[in-house]
Amino acid sequence: QVQLVESGGGLVQAGGSLRLSCAASGTIFSINTMGWYRQAPGKQRELVAGITSGGSTNYADSVKGRFTISRDSAKNTVYLQMNSLKPEDTAVYYCNADRSYYWDYGVLRGPFDYWGQGTQVTVSS
Repeated sequence: QVQLVESGGGLVQAGGSLRLSCAASGTIFSINTMGWYRQAPGKQRELVAGITSGGSTNYADSVKGRFTISRDSAKNTVYLQMNSLKPEDTAVYYCNADRSYYWDYGVLRGPFDYWGQGTQVTVSS
């Protein structure tokens, strides 16, 4: 199958920066879209940014101009550079691998969606 491991969260002051990484592992054949979602306490999980295998990106309006998503397809890794962070960016950030295919003893399985375990981002005012 596909496993996602996130890293890079932490505590930062408003105006600061953080870079999140998410590495996908397993017998991966392909992953269509990789993205970042976040969930703040008491709120629904929301899309932050996504990037397709072709490099097309989309962003939530609230992060446009501040966050940049990038992808290293050879490493099956996606990054989220977060600049000019605000207290309202505080949330657990989750990596997502959408429409993923993997090899299962010579049989191609998928598509499936996968989620990472989440990484906490806290922005203090």
